[in-house]
Amino acid sequence: MTVPEILDGIPGLRVLVTGDICLDRWCTYDPKHSEPSRETGLDRVAVVSTVVTPGGGGTVANNLAALGAQVSVLGVAGDDGFGFELARALTERGIDAANLVRSSALQTFTYTKLINSTNGVEDRPRIDFIHSEPLAEQLEAELLDRLRRIAPGFDAIIALDQSETPEAGVVTAKMREMLSGLPNRMIWADSRIRAEHFRGVAVKVNRQEAEEACGRMGIPLDYGELRAALEAPSLFVTNGAEGVDIFTADSHRHVPTRRIANPVDICGAGDSFSAGAVCALALGASHEEAAQFGNLVASITVMKPGTGTASPSELLARLEPE
Repeated sequence: MTVPEILDGIPGLRVLVTGDICLDRWCTYDPKHSEPSRETGLDRVAVVSTVVTPGGGGTVANNLAALGAQVSVLGVAGDDGFGFELARALTERGIDAANLVRSSALQTFTYTKLINSTNGVEDRPRIDFIHSEPLAEQLEAELLDRLRRIAPGFDAIIALDQSETPEAGVVTAKMREMLSGLPNRMIWADSRIRAEHFRGVAVKVNRQEAEEACGRMGIPLDYGELRAALEAPSLFVTNGAEGVDIFTADSHRHVPTRRIANPVDICGAGDSFSAGAVCALALGASHEEAAQFGNLVASITVMKPGTGTASPSELLARLEPE
């Protein structure tokens, strides 16, 4: 499939993003207002403006919506101010947040990034509001029930396992088991530290995540063997500017990408790749075509600050001769 053909088909796709739907808070601070606190004597970080965007699985959802897909999210958020900001940020971008379950039993998974107003650089430690305990059984049961009920209405499902604390994410063992049994056309898993626990679904990892997964499984550093152990119909291993390696039961293919000189921000590049690749696969593109389309989407988002997105017009413009 060509890029125009994929773009023509995307508006007809319904995609569900399940997992850790987070909030990104981009807080710009002014160093000249960093006077010591009268109470503690510690210098304050004086935030003068804040922009909020969906993060984690929300970044994938945002990229999908920008491409024109019909997008819904399934996850949990706290019954707190950050949860309100997250729901509003999703809705403002045309993303259905009706299955974002709100609970007072936890806080909203939030990344707070501190950016220096004098140079635009994120140069202070990030403040993360994380989940450190496993989901309550009642919350997990509600998420699984919703997934079971709504999954048939989607062409593709993306499971984003963002949490780096043990067993504290939304994509639990029971959710992984359910995902492996769903009949959807395309199910895609992306996990930072638990890729080895998925079975029977397409898996996307970067090179470091793949190497670490092999180590945890005690198998040789062999991506083909990793795919076989996961019983994955396909394994996509991204490697930044070096492109993508795709492993299936009968082949290994390398798909190069156009090198980008001086990218502005590579944060979220993997999420934009996933959004593009899943759309292409759900429309019937080959693995190579899907990787090429995902690479094209990521080549645009890395030239934007923060977790940017790529529009159809930007993708078509990128195809024009330079």
